[in-house]
Amino acid sequence: LIHAATMVAAGVYLVGRTFPLFTDASLLVVASVGAVTAVMAGLIALAQNDIKKVLAYSTVSQLGFMFLGLGCKAWHAALFHLTTHAFFKALLFLASGAVMHGFAGQLDIRKISGLRNVPGFKIVAWTMLIGCLWLSALPFTAAFFSKDTILLVAMTDESHGNRILAWLGLLTALMTAYYTFRVWFRVCGGETAYQPGDEAHGHDDHGHDADHGHGHGHGQG
Repeated sequence: LIHAATMVAAGVYLVGRTFPLFTDASLLVVASVGAVTAVMAGLIALAQNDIKKVLAYSTVSQLGFMFLGLGCKAWHAALFHLTTHAFFKALLFLASGAVMHGFAGQLDIRKISGLRNVPGFKIVAWTMLIGCLWLSALPFTAAFFSKDTILLVAMTDESHGNRILAWLGLLTALMTAYYTFRVWFRVCGGETAYQPGDEAHGHDDHGHDADHGHGHGHGQG
């Protein structure tokens, strides 16, 4: 809830509520910063191997996408995307949390695969797929309509020359689909193989440290 819908979305909501106070020049700044943020965060997400980091940078990218919509005067589409994004991103964070708790803190997509065949994780895999489809703006999903409206307004608005920003938004949408399904196919697809995280050895390590410290104390005495 915090990462997907509440705290990070406050800025988008604020600009949307105070939209009539912005001039055309300030809206161009908002759109430019939003487009650059969306692309940069998307590029960073492409290089991550931690599931939650991918989702976190994806959230930053989608927030930039929303600011692009606000700056292009598509405030209704931006706030609509804010609402739809909250639901499917919350679903993806819940799914990644289930994976993290189920595999002793393991979130590295290189060390988990084939969860769709693991008993107890099939529902996690398929619900994660639903979130991935919505995040990728599958046609006729809610995110498809919100993203498409933002891009349409940006493409057709010639008053600010926003077509370059619209192409950046389209590039962001393509990167979003790629890194989203990169996670799903690595974690839920392929052959079933996984390695537990560091939490699986936490108790043993603490016990070893305690024994080592206790012996060292006797040696000093």
